Amino acid sequence: MGDGSGKPAVSRAATRVVVELERMIVTGELLPGHPIRQELMAERLGVSRVPVREGLRQLTSEGLVQHEHNVGYTVARLNQSEFDQIYLMRAAFEREVLAVLPRLDNAALDEIRKLRDLVEEAAEAADILEMRLRNQRFHFAVFERSPLSLVVAELRRLWNLAMPYHAAYLYDPGVRRKVCDEHDDMVDALVAGDNNRLIELMNVHRKGGETSTGVMLGTTTPRSMDERPEQ
Repeated sequence: MGDGSGKPAVSRAATRVVVELERMIVTGELLPGHPIRQELMAERLGVSRVPVREGLRQLTSEGLVQHEHNVGYTVARLNQSEFDQIYLMRAAFEREVLAVLPRLDNAALDEIRKLRDLVEEAAEAADILEMRLRNQRFHFAVFERSPLSLVVAELRRLWNLAMPYHAAYLYDPGVRRKVCDEHDDMVDALVAGDNNRLIELMNVHRKGGETSTGVMLGTTTPRSMDERPEQ
């Protein structure tokens, strides 16, 4: 039964569960492979087990959570092949999204500059969690200006899947500085309306996280779309 808003109460509660669980997974509060106990999560979020179960089913369909019969729900753990495929899709989708990006007005550019500055503040403070979250907001402030809204939505899902694996990459101060310098170059390309340059910069930027996380997972060579041999 609803509350007059036209949206069933259980669905609203499930949406809140999805948002909170997604935050916990992306920030690393719930690590890959970590079990998710429905009764404990219901108590923590102040809801019944029904919206928790509904939220977990949605996150399972999105790939952030896995379910095993007679075992229960756990945070999804990527293997090397899955991680490679995420970056393969990211390379393809980000290229298409940026290729059709319209020329941004001053208000949009000011917003993106502010987000860039917030990433740099977190980097200088060595606040790795906040830097990761702000970094994603910076990039999606760009991506979401593209008319390819369905592609951007799928791109966000792919970013969320890979986010838990990126923390180690940013503990190096030199890497944090490099990330911020690359953001500066991206903003310059946006100001110039140079989408081709922006795509080139994003390819380099993405490769840093892919390579470092790939080493952690046991690979040696990144396999982005832009590196695949022509057929």
